[in-house]
Amino acid sequence: MSQPIEVIGGIDTHTDVHQAAVIDTIGRHLATEAFPTTPAGYQDLLKWLQTYGQVLVVGMEGTGSFGAELGRYLRANQLRVIEVDRPDRRARRAAGKSDSIDAYAAATAVLASRATGTPKNRDGAVEAIRGLRVVRASAVKARTQTINQIKSLIITAPAAVREALRSLTTTELVRRLAASRPGADLTDPATAVKIALKRLAKRYQHLNEEIADADGDLRVLIARTAPGLLALVGVGTETAGQLLVTAGDNPERLASEASFAHLCAAAPVPASSGRTDRHRLNRGGDRQANRALHTIVLVRMRHDPRTRDYVARRTLEGLKTKDIFRCLKRFVAREVYHHLTSAFSGAPGPSPTA
Repeated sequence: MSQPIEVIGGIDTHTDVHQAAVIDTIGRHLATEAFPTTPAGYQDLLKWLQTYGQVLVVGMEGTGSFGAELGRYLRANQLRVIEVDRPDRRARRAAGKSDSIDAYAAATAVLASRATGTPKNRDGAVEAIRGLRVVRASAVKARTQTINQIKSLIITAPAAVREALRSLTTTELVRRLAASRPGADLTDPATAVKIALKRLAKRYQHLNEEIADADGDLRVLIARTAPGLLALVGVGTETAGQLLVTAGDNPERLASEASFAHLCAAAPVPASSGRTDRHRLNRGGDRQANRALHTIVLVRMRHDPRTRDYVARRTLEGLKTKDIFRCLKRFVAREVYHHLTSAFSGAPGPSPTA
């Protein structure tokens, strides 16, 4: 009995339609087909792939956006999914651009081992944390915009309004404006600006409540998901949530703590030349994760005795502040990685250190 042919799938993801392609193990193009982004479409896509043989792996663009649900469906059906980057501009100019070409390119990238990354699962507690953080971040941004609008209106308000409000703190300002009674004469500029300020103050209070609710939910989720992470010096709800989202629900996809540091842009990059032997900060990777590491390091430098001693010792050795930050970020990334992997594997994590 002959063995079934082995094939590799490639998928170019979009909002309404996913373009799928299939090739054999020597790279021959077998077929391409479009499928709607619905549960029935996902089933048809999988059946279509399997009609050409045993599917070894599927390469997919957009596993974290348009292809998130399809990736979950394929993994649930025991198919291995590989994350594929978009073709670079030079390759696109040479080969042209269409959905079918991109789907074939995704399959070919997997076959040639140019694409090897395992995507995030997006089916556990970390995905829930990510969703809540998206809403929280937009609320924080809107709150900042609101208070800036309040202060801008006060600057241009009539003198009687401006002088009564300009010296108040933000908390007292919002409280007083929300409780004010501006009147009803909209033709009067002073009354109109008071009405506008009252509405903005109420919006600010509502956003405060929304952020507080999100923080409460996030604390509960993070404490359940990775309790050891919150026990680390300098790690709070916001930074822990960001680092969890960066690692994903399957941090085992990261081969080592060095790969996590690289993902967080905390891996040192060689910058040597001639007689100069040095490293610099990595400016790539997940910038929000790097910001979280930066925040943790700042907190430790201010409040943790061991970190302050380390900074003093390295300063005496002639190390610049930016290089000390690089070393501390790398240490924090290593520490966080071990707590993340132990949290998801069920093994006890290392004891918190500075």
